[in-house]
Amino acid sequence: MSPTVTTSSEANGNVSSATARAAAAAAEEATGPQAITMAKALNTALADAMEADPSVLVFGEDVGLLGGVFRITDGLTRTFGQQRCFDTPLAESGIVGMAVGMAMNGMRPVVEMQFDAFAYPAFQQIVSHVAKMHNRTKGALKLPMVIRVPYAGGIGGVEHHCDSSESYYAHTAGLKVFTPATVADAYRMLREAIDSDDPVMFMEPKKLYWSKDMVDLADLRTQHAANTAAGTSSEGRAAVARPGTDATLIAYGPSVPTALAAAAAAAQEGRSLEVIDVRSIVPFDDETVCASVRKTGRAVVIAEAHGFASVSSEIVARVQERCFHYLAAPIRRVTGFDIPYPAPKLEHYYLPGVDRILDAVDDLQWEN
Repeated sequence: MSPTVTTSSEANGNVSSATARAAAAAAEEATGPQAITMAKALNTALADAMEADPSVLVFGEDVGLLGGVFRITDGLTRTFGQQRCFDTPLAESGIVGMAVGMAMNGMRPVVEMQFDAFAYPAFQQIVSHVAKMHNRTKGALKLPMVIRVPYAGGIGGVEHHCDSSESYYAHTAGLKVFTPATVADAYRMLREAIDSDDPVMFMEPKKLYWSKDMVDLADLRTQHAANTAAGTSSEGRAAVARPGTDATLIAYGPSVPTALAAAAAAAQEGRSLEVIDVRSIVPFDDETVCASVRKTGRAVVIAEAHGFASVSSEIVARVQERCFHYLAAPIRRVTGFDIPYPAPKLEHYYLPGVDRILDAVDDLQWEN
């Protein structure tokens, strides 16, 4: 359901805002599949979750009337009021700390860390309280909260505005870490994150906010309702983004489109590359990833983050432990370089690209 502007008549009680939103949703559903952006999918997921559950609220820096730096929260304050979607002081530790208290007392807060590196002042709160509260209280307290983090590069952001911080959170026991790469997954995974009784770090690839795909929002809502009723979800499951037989490209978040582009280029050279979209970093889907590697016998892991002590390192270790006797060559990695994130004009040298991926594939000890 897209957020709608509350009219003066609605404010006076002549027409309820819920009725207006229901009418907008019905009109939207009647259109069927439509080309929407990831930003729109995330915005719709937030609105649908807020409509379905009054305990869901959204807050952070500039998320209210401005609608967020990337407009992900556009219209939510107008639709649900300032009690449900509101701006906070520029204090990330305070934002997360307040969310912890709310989650402990029956709310489901969804907070936004305006940019990836802006979240670091809240790191102590995330590691010491968000991740540990359930364990510390022997299960008596749950923390159903979502921390949205626009992350990674590809937008030409200046210092502190582009960083790949997923490894910090993945290393922290007690946190789930999701990162969508498609428009449909953005909606599906954010709804599931908000439904979760455990805290979720929801990593949103900034450069994919404006990517478009044909999506039927009504169908996604129906799927979500059915999964909720059945107690099932896609949480923790990877996806085969492109089938192949010769080697496996394992990627997540912003690197998935790059891996797909590399697979398409390889196909022109006669190589069939399978692409796995990890989707959920924590929990991790060993079954899907390893089934692909056992089939192809070769693998390349792709990520924008630094390679040293990273999520990509963990993926290589897990695959090697489970697929050693199936491997025809050592697993390769294509990652960001082990340097601070570069200036905007230099980031294209830093980010994994098609050529670097194909070079890694060529290095997989093929027989002549």
